[in-house]
Amino acid sequence: MDLGSDVFGPQDVAVDKKPEPFVVMMTIDRETSSVVLTRSDGKEARQSIAPAPFESTSVLSRLHWSPALGDLVAVTCKGDDIAFELPVRDRSDQLEQRLVVYLDQWVWRRITEALQGGTTVDREDRDAAEQLAEWVRDRRIVLPASAGHYYETTKWASEHNRYRLGLTILQLSRGWQMLDPLQVRRDEIDGMFRRWLGQDADGRATAVFTLTPNSLHSSSRMVPYTPPSDFSTDDAFRMVALTAASAYIDVMLDTERVEPGPEPGWVQFNQRFSDWLDGQNWDSQQKRRSIDALLFADFRNELAEGAQGAGLSPQDLQRWGQKQPMNGFSILPATGLYRAMLHHRHLNRGTTWKRSDLTDMIYLSCAAGYADFVVCEKHMREPLERGVRRLGLRTKVFRHLSEAVAAIGHSLEHQAHDIDASAQQESNDLRRG
Repeated sequence: MDLGSDVFGPQDVAVDKKPEPFVVMMTIDRETSSVVLTRSDGKEARQSIAPAPFESTSVLSRLHWSPALGDLVAVTCKGDDIAFELPVRDRSDQLEQRLVVYLDQWVWRRITEALQGGTTVDREDRDAAEQLAEWVRDRRIVLPASAGHYYETTKWASEHNRYRLGLTILQLSRGWQMLDPLQVRRDEIDGMFRRWLGQDADGRATAVFTLTPNSLHSSSRMVPYTPPSDFSTDDAFRMVALTAASAYIDVMLDTERVEPGPEPGWVQFNQRFSDWLDGQNWDSQQKRRSIDALLFADFRNELAEGAQGAGLSPQDLQRWGQKQPMNGFSILPATGLYRAMLHHRHLNRGTTWKRSDLTDMIYLSCAAGYADFVVCEKHMREPLERGVRRLGLRTKVFRHLSEAVAAIGHSLEHQAHDIDASAQQESNDLRRG
């Protein structure tokens, strides 16, 4: 089946001929295990699918794709709808001036309670959650999901609560993803080395918030779907986008939880290091250098790959390593923030490390490096905000949802004013011209 030329509408035809009917909707239906093609004249064609398109633990009932609208709509067995925006080939930026607001997992839980009738949320947070949802619908902001959100949500033991939370994240993220922070780190380190060599690079990653398929996990952490080799370039792109979007939705809402797995060794490692550092009679600068040595060892693979990718010779790498190499991290938004948060945690005497700390630090530092707003819990907000100030970033970090929404509203007002002023200036220029 051609997903391209036949589905977008009739081509130029003679005025005395009726336009040929074209496909306006493609549906995968669970109940009948079939693909349904709906034409512009209202007629349908059905093709059975074998084996069945959905696993027994899936909650999806139907998937709808409209070529003209460009969105994927999933319908669950409970009757809930989820709309995902899809990427457009050869179009790198689809944000269209929308502000990016990244929400910590704790905030997503609050929003879920607020929008789905929870009794533990006060009126202030309920109003804030409803305002965010309205701005998403009006295409004024995006609330991207990250692999961290998927990781934490799919491990919830309560199937009911897991569904409610996953549904909220999916409905409000609308397919927007944050690029895998490990990929962002690689991109930044590569840019850092290129800048050091005098090349045109600023150490910033690109398209950190994106609709690009399979961005939640970098290629080093997953093997993406590959379409049939006889597909055209356009059809292959659409198939990858549709497959990735439907898989994200299906995985998030599956009735079977993902088991948490064993306690990661990094928790004990960092706890031992913090305890050891507390016992050293050093000043803060000496301790910072020790933490940087720890970080340098942790980043050794990314540094080696980045140096090779940027074209550093062994002599170049040696010279770079002799000139206070960690200073170069100050230009890297996400990696620099992660370093600042690690410093804060290890310098804070008596720090107790928990399983969730690494996830929070990695994803929040990446988000705050590139988003317009970040909302997170108190214990992460303080080191994050300090790091933002130290690196000179423009991201605004909040603990309370209502305060964040007030600031977002203020920014949207300024944005609308600037757009109106620009349009007025353009109109005046045309009159004078």
